[in-house]
Amino acid sequence: MQIAVIIPALNEEQAIGQVLAELPRDLVSDVIVVDNGSTDGTAAAAAAAGARVVPEPRRGYGSACLRGIAELREPDVVVFLDGDHSDYPEDLPSLVEPIVEDQADLVIGSRALGGPEAGSLTPQQVFGNRFACFLFALIYRRRFTDLGPFRAVRYSSLLELGMADPDFGWTVEMQIKAVKRGLRVLEVPVRYRPRIGRSKISGTLRGAVLAGHKIVSTILRHAWR
Repeated sequence: MQIAVIIPALNEEQAIGQVLAELPRDLVSDVIVVDNGSTDGTAAAAAAAGARVVPEPRRGYGSACLRGIAELREPDVVVFLDGDHSDYPEDLPSLVEPIVEDQADLVIGSRALGGPEAGSLTPQQVFGNRFACFLFALIYRRRFTDLGPFRAVRYSSLLELGMADPDFGWTVEMQIKAVKRGLRVLEVPVRYRPRIGRSKISGTLRGAVLAGHKIVSTILRHAWR
């Protein structure tokens, strides 16, 4: 089974080499690092570590993910992973196993179930995630514990979803569309640690507010549709 990994990255020069070194490369056939307009040496560090690097100058997590999808070579499974070393790449087998065993189409890595390390999530992240999951369950009648970025999805299912969000609403958009289309969605515990460097989103009050607003508005907009 062919497994591709997409890693959006913005100014992750210090972290990206470690992320790539910890990937179980014996399981992964293709690694794409999407450089989302970095002003440091992220692209060079990723290329030196053996990744296929593609640029996406339009800022936004979703924009980077969409560019990575456009570069895929028709794998069986696609894994999305952050480039800041907060996720544990070694947990990738746990994510893809339910898909390989044909038990799921989308697998969410739940930081809540895995027990995040102290300091890895800010209070506003914890509150926002819990509130978004509560709202999701209230509207869509499906309970999740996390909207975490570390996830695996069957390639054919990913194409079916028609992902479009260019920024903070990407993860919740995927879960909403998967539930509405009746895909088999599972959560598995994953570990989570403090990232290397400062977060571009949760590290600032403005970023946290914008991300929270976008996630909630995405949940409500799709409910209206």
